[in-house]
Amino acid sequence: MAVFAASLAEICSHTALAPERPLTWTVIANPHAGGFTIGSRWKRHEAQLTACVAKAQARPRRDNAGPSHTALEIDGGQSRLGIRGLILTNGPGHARKLTEALINEARSITPPPDFPVPHSIGYSTSSHHQTLRFTLLNPQLPLHLIITAGGDGTSLEVLTVLADAAPTLRARFVILRLPMGTGNDGADAWELDTALNLLLDPTTIAYTSALRLTTSTPGKGPFMAFNILSVGLDAFVTHMTNKMKRNLPGDSYKLWVDIAAILYDRLFKVGQMEVRALDERGVELTSFKETVLLMAVGVSGHRSYGSHKRILPDDRNVCVVKQMSLGRKIALKGLFTTGTHIDKPESFLFNANRVAFRGQHPILAQMDGETVLLGPADFPAVIELTEPVIPILKPQSLR
Repeated sequence: MAVFAASLAEICSHTALAPERPLTWTVIANPHAGGFTIGSRWKRHEAQLTACVAKAQARPRRDNAGPSHTALEIDGGQSRLGIRGLILTNGPGHARKLTEALINEARSITPPPDFPVPHSIGYSTSSHHQTLRFTLLNPQLPLHLIITAGGDGTSLEVLTVLADAAPTLRARFVILRLPMGTGNDGADAWELDTALNLLLDPTTIAYTSALRLTTSTPGKGPFMAFNILSVGLDAFVTHMTNKMKRNLPGDSYKLWVDIAAILYDRLFKVGQMEVRALDERGVELTSFKETVLLMAVGVSGHRSYGSHKRILPDDRNVCVVKQMSLGRKIALKGLFTTGTHIDKPESFLFNANRVAFRGQHPILAQMDGETVLLGPADFPAVIELTEPVIPILKPQSLR
């Protein structure tokens, strides 16, 4: 992990991101993620890190960039990783707490009305109530870069907290999601070097939407997703993968896809689902009643889940798959990897901003790898796109 921390610190010290603004970075890493623990993957990642560091060092070192104070204060300031801006998570919920601390850090930096250039300002941390001094090199507030280095669960915790923050605070952040997990469908690239090059090549900060699941049960939800939010068989696969991951390390999702084809109908009754889809103006696009095996809604089209299963292979962001026989499930399950399932009569796709649904029986929902059971009292439930809330990096050529 020391090699990873040192490499990321070197890349961030030379990043081309917002060169006119002071920059602080924090790497939130799950040390148990497959990108670190699976030997073949780490060997590939180590080679990619070496290449990216060499590329970074060919550029001038920034004098207005450094690790966040949240990272520096980990372990009382004695952490060898913290001084390089890296914090290791210690279990579920820790990434959420770290992100809350980073938001508090950003909140505490408030320039005076007559903010001169340069100007030393007081910086207080809520954890230690001490004042740290540093110099801002221009009148803009620092840009806080959060790099997630784990699976979809780590990213989900970070992004959920950020989505709940005030817009003025979100504007001080940008997120980079590295593919260090097992599936990495929610990462900003499928390969580590491609993601890291977003820090080294010309990029722009853009905002992306999230997905929100609300239920009819007071206090249950809302639940957020930032890649795909779905209900049905695939949520069952996710649920069982999470439940058994300690006993079945590695990518057990593929195994549970095979098992689910046989078991799902025995554990969950697949009944008719009423679905009503609306556009961004609230105008109805389609409504139907079908026996639904699964329904997946993406933040956009061209998205995958379950280790790159291309459930949404084109511009459309909603895919509904009808119930089918066991033999048909076995025959078609491989098509989801290539996205050719959309050519089969059991599948139909469309675009929508809001999808309301009502089921006859309990059904699992999954939000970027986290699951919840929905029952009759939760219906109707609604999956909807939010306004753009998450600041991410995009190549300038894609502006």
